[in-house]
Amino acid sequence: MCNVASRHADLDGPVHYLDLGGDGPPLVGVHGLGGSALNWIAVGEGLAAHHRVLALDLRGFGETPLGAGTRLRDNVRLLDLFLREVVGRPATLVGNSMGGLLSVRQAAEHPDTVCNLVLVDPALPWSRRGPLTAPMYALLAVLLAPGPGDRALYGRMRRLGPERAVNTALKVVCAHPDRLPDHVVRAHVELERRRMSLPWSQRAFAQASRSLLWALARGADSETYRRVRAPVLILHGDSDRLVPAGNSQQIGRLFGWQVEVLAEVGHVPMLEVPDVFVRVVLSWLGTSACPELGDPSLAAPPRTATSAA
Repeated sequence: MCNVASRHADLDGPVHYLDLGGDGPPLVGVHGLGGSALNWIAVGEGLAAHHRVLALDLRGFGETPLGAGTRLRDNVRLLDLFLREVVGRPATLVGNSMGGLLSVRQAAEHPDTVCNLVLVDPALPWSRRGPLTAPMYALLAVLLAPGPGDRALYGRMRRLGPERAVNTALKVVCAHPDRLPDHVVRAHVELERRRMSLPWSQRAFAQASRSLLWALARGADSETYRRVRAPVLILHGDSDRLVPAGNSQQIGRLFGWQVEVLAEVGHVPMLEVPDVFVRVVLSWLGTSACPELGDPSLAAPPRTATSAA
């Protein structure tokens, strides 16, 4: 695993992120629902060969506290603050699942902060049928009632325990969970162990799930997509059980975004096939490089404290 530094910033409250190394143009990993900055550790070293790689924990996930909330609007604001106050220059955003939706909104609403978009199995609203599979909608529907849904989720996670909870999740998001390196799985288990002791952790997941489900249920977001001016690459596993690859292919055709479908890969290619992921992303970025100097208006003194991970 690459040399990883754990850092914190004060962005309307404490925010945790990982510095995965490198000194090139900035690249920021934005995880999906139930994920964390750890989702990018398998590709950090490869990407850091050409970029400065950072990955943040969204509100209520990883080691970032819930704060005021973890709805989509809360994390859109967090991502904007992170890019302005920690990164300080236009960055490549690499967003997985819900993180892909957040990254698209950031690029559409704040184009001065984003120079490239890499969307990884993104959960993007489109058809009225919605972009998710029926089992995923059934899971999210359980969480619709804030009180009972939160308690049901908390009880299930406690019964599973950290190791079974992580392994169960990996069986859903990966086509071949056995591909993941042992150290990557252990890091996720240890994080889940810590999170199970936090009273707000499952409430954060449930709240974010409801917000995402509402956004997806509303359907097409074509006006937002049209406002994206940054070059876009979509990577999508053809064996994704949660978000069908056809959704990304349809959006790519309509808006002229490049789409690469990865064979026998699930919802998290950066964990399942990190070497393929790094090769495809770096090859594409070689033709869509960020400018060497960012917009000076983005610069702000970062408010950080650092400790080794």
